[in-house]
Amino acid sequence: MPRDNAKAKRIILELLHCPGGSLSKYRIGKISQTNISWVIEFLKNLEKQKIAKGTRVVDINKLIEYYLSLEVKQKVFDFHIPRPLAYLKSVKKSYALTTYAAENLVSHHLFPSRTDVYVKEGDIDQWKNELFKKGLIGRGNFRLIIAQDEYIFKFVQEIKRLKVVSVPLLLIDLKREGGVCLEAYNYLVKKYSKPT
Repeated sequence: MPRDNAKAKRIILELLHCPGGSLSKYRIGKISQTNISWVIEFLKNLEKQKIAKGTRVVDINKLIEYYLSLEVKQKVFDFHIPRPLAYLKSVKKSYALTTYAAENLVSHHLFPSRTDVYVKEGDIDQWKNELFKKGLIGRGNFRLIIAQDEYIFKFVQEIKRLKVVSVPLLLIDLKREGGVCLEAYNYLVKKYSKPT
């Protein structure tokens, strides 16, 4: 088991974003801010589990499961606000849309029943103050998720004027969410796993 889950998760994110093995171990260490000897040790562990071979991902599904096994419980805040996507288009702070609404933008299988967004911990009070004025507190259609590591914001893409997590991060979040999200996950992971 890795000694530092944040660094291990960064390595996994880099592998998921370049699953064909184009990144060197040195490059992974540099961009994930991880000691090269630790990267080598971690990749050897993935090879033993038949998840990767060198820096090439052999089993994307297992790598995502491994990532999820390293996580601690997410800290979330629930709200109900009118037109959450329209609201997000006007937001200037960093965020990353994920799960239902993000999947609907990326591959159109899920009804966007809830809008989940990653936010930076340092911005949470600003988010809460704005949302108190716009809606109601409690389970609703809008969820703030405090990012456990702000490294994930490196992988944000823009779709229809919305900041959306990358496909690998979306896969992780769909698998974590479970339920109907697993069907969308299974479709998307097959599409993502196809050689280009």
